[in-house]
Amino acid sequence: MALYIHWPFCLAKCPYCDFNSHVRERIPSERFIAALRMELAHEAVRLGRRRLTSIFFGGGTPSLMPPDGVAALIADARALFEAAPDIEITLEANPTSVEIGRLRGFREAGVNRVSLGVQSLRDDALAMLGREHSSGQAIHALELARGLFPRVTFDLIYARPGQSREEWKAELGQALDLVADHISLYQLTIEQGTKFEGLFRQGKLVLPDEDLSAELYADTADVAARHGLSGYEVSNYAVPGAESRHNLTYWRYGDYLGIGPGAHGRLTIDRQLLATRRHRAPEIWAEKVERSGSGETSAEALSLLDRSREMLLMGLRLTEGVDATLFEQRTGCRLMDAIDADTLRLCLEEGYLEHLPQGGLRATASGRLRLEAILPRLVV
Repeated sequence: MALYIHWPFCLAKCPYCDFNSHVRERIPSERFIAALRMELAHEAVRLGRRRLTSIFFGGGTPSLMPPDGVAALIADARALFEAAPDIEITLEANPTSVEIGRLRGFREAGVNRVSLGVQSLRDDALAMLGREHSSGQAIHALELARGLFPRVTFDLIYARPGQSREEWKAELGQALDLVADHISLYQLTIEQGTKFEGLFRQGKLVLPDEDLSAELYADTADVAARHGLSGYEVSNYAVPGAESRHNLTYWRYGDYLGIGPGAHGRLTIDRQLLATRRHRAPEIWAEKVERSGSGETSAEALSLLDRSREMLLMGLRLTEGVDATLFEQRTGCRLMDAIDADTLRLCLEEGYLEHLPQGGLRATASGRLRLEAILPRLVV
């Protein structure tokens, strides 16, 4: 099992972000750390001493958490579950001076992998994306993090308005000179309810067209490969062996517990796979936890069809694809029974999908570029 801990607070709301994040004049850290610890203990009673393979502090901006609070949650998780000897413990951080000043404290707390929200190494792009740091701060943060943590990754956003292929390859090359073994590279997309959505609808924000976006995606893989990193998932690149173990749990459709405001989970309990959800509003979530020990709002048993659909949607994002034996074990359904035969035939003919030995299935490089269009038609 993997553990996801959601910290919902940010210094500012980025205009492209649709995550469950909130800005508060004063962050009530003590209250929310206590509530997270309470909810974690409540879940341990329900789940028992399962083997814990990873912990991920996400958000929001978890680097706004006090390091002693992070240390307490890690200690609780280790005490309540059977932590794997090589457990991966990741914390997301931004390169602002306030957050970077806490990195040493997070390392002492037990974090062994940090994920930095760099997003760009160009100051004009950072301003457009609403980020609170400069390119200089980002570079300093990366250098500092590499001296503190055995594993460091960071995010970049590309396919930005007006971005050319030459500009992106130069920026990515500079970034990969700084990276150790992992990087996440995301195309800018318009998400519902964000500030960027409003600007996009008004024609004030124009993204690269589909052809240029495809070329930028291909350039991304080429530049990463020249630096020794291969794409193991649509947006993630790593030196072999340095893949995010926590995120692989999601993509391979393993069990994970999510705690904190708005957190989701997938948990096998009494031979049923449950989709769990917590209340999104931070203060209401905290009140529920203080009252009953849990901020959970639903725990729905997933049908065979739901499990099959979810595992395909996640697994085809991976370069390794979907293993047929694992698929049947996890969903109770044969892989080919969950796929529309006509769509599969067309995708095989076009070279978007390919069969694996022992009946598995994976998307090709050109297929991963088209997954959003393929998946709704492919999954029964």
